[in-house]
Amino acid sequence: MDLTMDFKEIFSVSLILFSVIDIIGSIPFIILIKKREGRIYAEKATIISAVLMVVFLYLGQSILNLFGLDVASFAMAGAIVIFIVAMEMILGITLIKDDPNAKGSGSIVPIAFPLIAGAGTLTTILSLRAVYQEINVLMGILVNLVLVYIVLRSSSWLERVIGESGFAVLRRVFGVILLAIAVKIFKGNLLPA
Repeated sequence: MDLTMDFKEIFSVSLILFSVIDIIGSIPFIILIKKREGRIYAEKATIISAVLMVVFLYLGQSILNLFGLDVASFAMAGAIVIFIVAMEMILGITLIKDDPNAKGSGSIVPIAFPLIAGAGTLTTILSLRAVYQEINVLMGILVNLVLVYIVLRSSSWLERVIGESGFAVLRRVFGVILLAIAVKIFKGNLLPA
C-alpha cells in the first residue's frame, strides 16, 4: 500500500464524499431525529459511521460477495430506507416507530446508517478506492467525519437558529430532495446499464 499523501486527491475525495453524504442538506432530518430521541449522540454516530466507512473501504466488496449481494442490491436497500424517511419528512408522519428499549439508537439508525454511511456513501467509497490511493481515500473520509461531527454537535444551535416555522419548511423541502435521491438510486440500480 502506497502511503504517499496527495492533497489534490484528498481534496477530490473529500468533495465527492461531501456531496454524497450531504450533511448540510441533512440538517432538517437531524433536527427531526433530535426531537424524536431527545438528543443526538454525535460521538457515537460519528464513530459508527467511521467504522462502517473504513471497513467498507477494505472489505466492502468481500462482505457483499459473502452474502451473495451485488452493489446494486445494496444501493436499492439503502434507497428504500431513504424513501421511507423522505415520506416521513414530507407528510409529517412517523413510519419508523420508536423502540422504548433502544433510546439513543436514533444516532445509529438512521443517522449513522443510512444517512451518513449509507449505501450511496459506501458504494462511492468502493468506486473511489478503484481510482485513488487508499491513504487519500482514508483522509477524505476523515475530513468528512470531522464535518459530520461538527454538524451533529451543533444540532441544538441549528434548531434554535432555524426555528419552528423554518424547520417545517426545510423538512418538507429536504424531504422532497431525499425522495428524489431515493428515486435516482432506484432508477440507477433497477435498470441494467
